[in-house]
Amino acid sequence: MTVEVLTKVEPESTSARRKLLLPAVCLSLATVVSAVTSLNVALPDLARDTAASQTQISWVIDAYALVFASLLLVGGAVGDRYGRRLALHAGLAIFGVTSLLAMFTDSIGTLIGLRGLLGIGAALVMPATLSTITTVYSDKERLRAIGIWSGVAGASAVLGLVVSGTLLEWFSWRSVFGLNIVLAVVAAVLVARAVPESAEKQSHRLDLGGAALFVLSIGSLIYSIIEAPTAGWDSLRTVFGLLFGGIMLAVTVAWELRVAHPLLDPRLFRNRGFSTSAASITVQFAAFFGFVFLMMQYLQLVAGLRPIVAAVCMLPMAAGLMGSSRNAHHVTSKLGHVKTCVLGLTLIVVAMLTLSTLGGDIDYLVLFVGLPILGAGMGLAMTPATSALTESLPADQQGVASAMNDLARELGGAVGIAVFGSVLASTLTDQLGENGGIGQLAHATGAAGDLARQAFADGLGNSLVLGAIAVGVTAIGVAISARR
Repeated sequence: MTVEVLTKVEPESTSARRKLLLPAVCLSLATVVSAVTSLNVALPDLARDTAASQTQISWVIDAYALVFASLLLVGGAVGDRYGRRLALHAGLAIFGVTSLLAMFTDSIGTLIGLRGLLGIGAALVMPATLSTITTVYSDKERLRAIGIWSGVAGASAVLGLVVSGTLLEWFSWRSVFGLNIVLAVVAAVLVARAVPESAEKQSHRLDLGGAALFVLSIGSLIYSIIEAPTAGWDSLRTVFGLLFGGIMLAVTVAWELRVAHPLLDPRLFRNRGFSTSAASITVQFAAFFGFVFLMMQYLQLVAGLRPIVAAVCMLPMAAGLMGSSRNAHHVTSKLGHVKTCVLGLTLIVVAMLTLSTLGGDIDYLVLFVGLPILGAGMGLAMTPATSALTESLPADQQGVASAMNDLARELGGAVGIAVFGSVLASTLTDQLGENGGIGQLAHATGAAGDLARQAFADGLGNSLVLGAIAVGVTAIGVAISARR
């Protein structure tokens, strides 16, 4: 099988078009990644306007993440087979049209369903952005482009909070979906002008059975992880969901080993570069998204900052991430993939241990020292891991490699938010009693308020220490795997 890259450009326009290619795929990426977090700051406004329950509000956020992660492998395979530019256009069209419908709905149930549809568009877009980079760019340019892509992938979550928080100073929650539309339209125009079509030439049929099994198994696992902090990790619903998802994943593996042309060949995990990179990315994003999830609450509930101010306080992390990922190819050229990744993971450990010392009275020095280090560590760890994962597969499987990279991110994010949230809830219960929770931070005053804020800070610290341990173990594992 070969990859066909089709360009319909005159020679004199090729250079200008090539300069727009990276901005086009990065803006497409930012469009779908920012939507993961951008609506978070609008939830109070949305709840008042739609009279939504707490469960419904949670699913406005989670419906997007669930569908997005469940369909990533399928979206990557579709891009490989039918064209990555086509996948970008289709995904951005779904994203823009669905956001337009969401702007004008008054039903919370409809809004949850539309957020799920946004996830379908995102699952087509995200794998196609990275696979376009790995297919079009040469070896010399590829690592630099992947570094920029990694920086955008990480920073967009924070930038989405900042832009949405700014819009909410003047407009309602509907403006967040208006932002989605603008980003999708501009990205689609850039894709049409700059991105060449590339697709895999093949005669075999798409593995529809494997696609269905992947969606069912991954969807069940992620749903159970998302619901675990609310239902309880030991609840029948959580245990059954995780067990069912695990069984279906085993069935999926058995199916993929038997079919002639699997969607994702399980034998790929024998490739140490592929499996180690996927594991590293999963742990990195578990720590990253778990941290962002709790830190945004800490800044608002403990420090008492307005949503827009809290989001702006996170910008030093985004700056560190963008700067290090942009220059990660220079570091990698000197140290190699493995040492650069281990260096990045080590910086993440240092940052999380530093930030774990934040108390009930916020120390801005600790915050603004820890955040840039965390961002720098993420940029240095992400870029070589992403590059190693995509380079471990041939050109005709770049969509699947990209989708596996994206799935590792989304799965890690779901696990991180669930685990960090559970650690926080457990700490609050231990210190404030069975009725202790986030509500006490909003309403308690005086000594009771101080106690509640300190309990939250302790829960944040416990979560970050746990995250630092997980990342540290991963760094050791990456180093040992490389030696072997």
